[in-house]
Amino acid sequence: MIRNAVVVVVCALVAAVSGQAKADPLSKREASAALQRAVDFFRTDVSASGAYLWRYSADLSKQEGENLASKTTAWVQPPGTPTVGGAFLFAYEATDDDKYLQAARETAHALVKGQLRSGGWDYRIEFDKKPRLKYAYRFDGGGEGARNVTTLDDDTTQSALRYLMRVDRALDFKDKKVHACIDYALAALLQVQYPNGAWPQRFSEPSDPAKHPVLNARYPKTWSRTHPKKDYRSFYTFNDDTIADTIATMFEAERIYEDHRYGDAAKQAGDFIILAQMPEPQPAWAQQYDAEMSPAWARRFEPASVTGGESQGVIRTLMSIYRETGDRKFLEPIPRALKYLKASELPNGQLARFYELKTNRPLYFTKKYELTYKDDDMPTHYGFKVSSRVTRLQSEYDKLLRADPASLKTRGVKPSYKMSPSLAKQAEQVVNALDKRGAWVETGRLRAYEDGDNVQVIETTTFIANVQTLSKFIAASK
Repeated sequence: MIRNAVVVVVCALVAAVSGQAKADPLSKREASAALQRAVDFFRTDVSASGAYLWRYSADLSKQEGENLASKTTAWVQPPGTPTVGGAFLFAYEATDDDKYLQAARETAHALVKGQLRSGGWDYRIEFDKKPRLKYAYRFDGGGEGARNVTTLDDDTTQSALRYLMRVDRALDFKDKKVHACIDYALAALLQVQYPNGAWPQRFSEPSDPAKHPVLNARYPKTWSRTHPKKDYRSFYTFNDDTIADTIATMFEAERIYEDHRYGDAAKQAGDFIILAQMPEPQPAWAQQYDAEMSPAWARRFEPASVTGGESQGVIRTLMSIYRETGDRKFLEPIPRALKYLKASELPNGQLARFYELKTNRPLYFTKKYELTYKDDDMPTHYGFKVSSRVTRLQSEYDKLLRADPASLKTRGVKPSYKMSPSLAKQAEQVVNALDKRGAWVETGRLRAYEDGDNVQVIETTTFIANVQTLSKFIAASK
């Protein structure tokens, strides 16, 4: 009996202690230690000279950005180097721990090494000496004939520049390499802006202004129903938020450096958006325009058309410009665009990505990339139908009309974080998921590898999200 009683008591004590252990909340010290381990692992084991890709195999033997990459390659296009660096900077701003600022600075210096002589960045940066010579980097790059094409596609140059500007501010503008890099990039963006306020998708040098007259959007007399295979890099481009991201970058530059040249460039781009609104019967926007301001083809599945996709992004951009400027001329195009888009919704409530010029018939492509009105044989890599956000955009527009314009401008106030049960739970899950190395490993896909399906990977997007969660938790625990 005594023996059994002892067993019962011991079991009860173990259960009580175990229950107490489970109930103990995550401490600030534990979260701080986990954050430091994760950042140290990324800097020491994952990075290429302080820069990053998109994903890695769990054992770090394979890696990729949007495409296959070597161990000495980094990606600029989000969620690559600037986005990872942004996580370091986020950690510094939330925790005031200088080691995260040093991590952000290291990543900024990696981007400096990837800046092209044309002023911006390509999708990728090569750090190994031989492949570096294929690119016209400002520092130890190749000579004549080396690739010198800055891309504004997919928020590539813009994300790098916004990140560098934020690091510059955090370093009190004292890092000469970072500051000079930014000056050079901003000067390039001002130089390549077209007279009408637009920017090209990509550039290597400024264009001849005489070849780009300031015109209103127009319907072409004729347009090809097959891909013309023309170089579209110089076109005025809304696709992939090219102009929207550049506008946001310019407003950010104005806020950080208090230089109105950058805000003026953003407003001039807003004037272009007004010019680019198509006349009736389709008062929305095209993905891209040629120098005559007619909708134009880009890739073989992006025809000359009015777009139900990018037009919604353009409306959001106009509203963001209004918030920064208080000038109602940037709201004026919105009502008729929303009315048109609402009337163009498909029976299922979506919008077609492309609408035929003037007829407004939805356009699609077959898997052989033949233009068609039918939607039963579409390629799966591209969204030929998109969600309609018209109702939400209408609501946002109505709120702007009622608001005091002075209350809308971005102020750049440092955010504060409050503890909540959901934040505490998320932080605990993040800490528990961290492996012994300091890595977050998950099941995913390495798209550039034939055997890359359903494998264990390290995703930069997961790293970024988890660093932000832990940083918020630490800040809220102060």
